[in-house]
Amino acid sequence: MFNVQKMLKQVQKVQQEMARVQEELSRERVEGTAGGGVVRAVASGGGELVSLTIDPSVVDPQDVALLEDLVVAAASEALRKARDLAAERMKAVTGGLGIPGLPGPGT
Repeated sequence: MFNVQKMLKQVQKVQQEMARVQEELSRERVEGTAGGGVVRAVASGGGELVSLTIDPSVVDPQDVALLEDLVVAAASEALRKARDLAAERMKAVTGGLGIPGLPGPGT
C-alpha cells in the first residue's frame, strides 16, 4: 500500500537538501575568460555575474566592438559553467529526475 506520510517526509527531505545545495552554490565561483584571459568574468554557482575584469591592454577606443565581444564571450562562458555546476549538484539531490524549474540538462 502507498504510504503518503512516508512520501511527504521524503519530499520534505529532498526540499531541504535542495535548499542546502542552492545555498552552497551561491557561495561557489566559476570563471569564464576570453581573448586569452584579457577579459575574465566570474559568476556564482547560482548563475549571478559577480565580477568582470578587463586587462587595460585590450581597451582600444578605436575597436570597442572587439572589447564588447570579449566581455560577452567571457560572461557567457562563466554563466554556462554556473548552469552546469548547478545542474550537476541538483542531479545528485534529485537522483536525475527532470523536475520543472530546477537546473538540469539543457537549462
